[in-house]
Amino acid sequence: MGHVEVGHLTYVLPDGRPLLDDVSFRVGEGVKAALVGPNGAGKTTLMRLIAGDLQPVDGSVASSGGLGIMRQFIGSIRDGRSVHDLLVSVAPQRVREAAAKLEAAELVMMEREDEKAQMRYAQAITDYSDAGGYDIEVLWDTCAMAALGMSYDDCKYREVNTLSGGEQKRLVLEALLRGPDQTLLLDEPDNYLDVPGKLWLEQALRETPKTVLLVSHDRQLLANAADRIITVESGNIWVHGGGFGGYAQARRERNERLDELKKRWDEEHAKIKRLVLMLKQKAKYMDTMAAAYHSAQTRLRRFEEAGPPEAAPKEQFISMRLKGGRTAKRAVICEGLELTGLMKPFDLEIWYGERVAVLGSNGSGKSHFLRLIAGEEVRHTGVARLGARVVPGHFAQTHARPELIGRTPCEIVMTEHARLKNEAMKVLSRYELAGTIAEQRFETLSGGQQARLQILLLELSGTTLLLLDEPTDNLDLASAEALQEGLDAFDGTVVAVTHDRWFADDFDRYLVFGADGKVYESSEPVWDETRVVRQR
Repeated sequence: MGHVEVGHLTYVLPDGRPLLDDVSFRVGEGVKAALVGPNGAGKTTLMRLIAGDLQPVDGSVASSGGLGIMRQFIGSIRDGRSVHDLLVSVAPQRVREAAAKLEAAELVMMEREDEKAQMRYAQAITDYSDAGGYDIEVLWDTCAMAALGMSYDDCKYREVNTLSGGEQKRLVLEALLRGPDQTLLLDEPDNYLDVPGKLWLEQALRETPKTVLLVSHDRQLLANAADRIITVESGNIWVHGGGFGGYAQARRERNERLDELKKRWDEEHAKIKRLVLMLKQKAKYMDTMAAAYHSAQTRLRRFEEAGPPEAAPKEQFISMRLKGGRTAKRAVICEGLELTGLMKPFDLEIWYGERVAVLGSNGSGKSHFLRLIAGEEVRHTGVARLGARVVPGHFAQTHARPELIGRTPCEIVMTEHARLKNEAMKVLSRYELAGTIAEQRFETLSGGQQARLQILLLELSGTTLLLLDEPTDNLDLASAEALQEGLDAFDGTVVAVTHDRWFADDFDRYLVFGADGKVYESSEPVWDETRVVRQR
């Protein structure tokens, strides 16, 4: 069994800004703990500190049982790398080191086959075997069958970038959950997983005896799988010992307690200062008051040196004022629409003001459908058209916005929406994107900050039809709730692709892209669409 212990950890960003200040917590054996907090608060940085990728300014990190790590971007290994390389990257350290030596020896053997190279190669094979490399390849075969439906031998030389994001995530999760490491760090393991994949992950987390520390923005997964919530905000940490169901209430009560303690501290501080001032005045005329005056001064100094209690974290006040506008009664009309190679022809009418969730497994054509409605070039037959006065606005799942690269949020709002700088900063502040964030280049923003900026641009564009592709994937909890409130007030039509079960509950209609290519409607969310199609 394993554990993670963080003691008095302090970390300062390269630009000198403090991010984490004297942070301490422990995740005990078998506990499933979730790191939550605002985008940019330091969740991924904290995971990297625990993993040893970064070094703190002060403090310590300890763990036991071996450390298995899924980093936020698991597919970021260089182009051309194989499934074998991906699995090696999440293997225990001894296997990784032995695999690197074996790969180097193989390269030498390809250049020359002298006795020295042969001896080095033979030793590398022995070291790899002693490290458990060949034993773990047997495990990888089971993982490949579960995640990809093929043996390890059949896929080990396949390039990672030919796998979908969901396939990469599932393969790495299978390897870590089945592997020997007893402590797992999982940074957004649910991103790119469809709902059946998330359901599998929830069950696997509940059943594994391993200790798990994970970062996730999926509220349903947090509710179903985490038994402890660790919040990172304002440079500090606090731990909620219960599950996610009682987290919001516990956070409110904690912040109320902190506010009350600060109020009492301020009152006591003011009281002591008044006493010191009074005694100072009296000591000028009465020698007998000098000792009392010095004693009060000492008391004030010690009180101020002890400092105030921890301040309640600044609340995020994200106000998404998505306006919309009146359009024709029929906002979207599809007649005999078929996305080539993805689905069978279907008819559809979406009416003004409706909220339609598009559901289905990965690769079924949902994102292509949104892109076609948004006006992009997508191979299709049949008709897909918009009603009068319908202005589409598209939120892209991948945040692929090349026109925004190299530009800051402030520049983007000023140039694309004719705003003066003070006006731009005012609207950015409603999305918690003002201050230093407003002057950062788009590509340096966190995933959640990029998502909020995209939603702000939709607000400013005057769109009357929101086409949202996985909008909550990278949003923190407060931002996701702000988006739901913004959509409730939006005077227009919303079509959203989502795997977020919490988010989907707010919609009116559910359009399901079936595994057999059929598109059908359901009166409630359908997450296991294969089962439903079989019954029809």
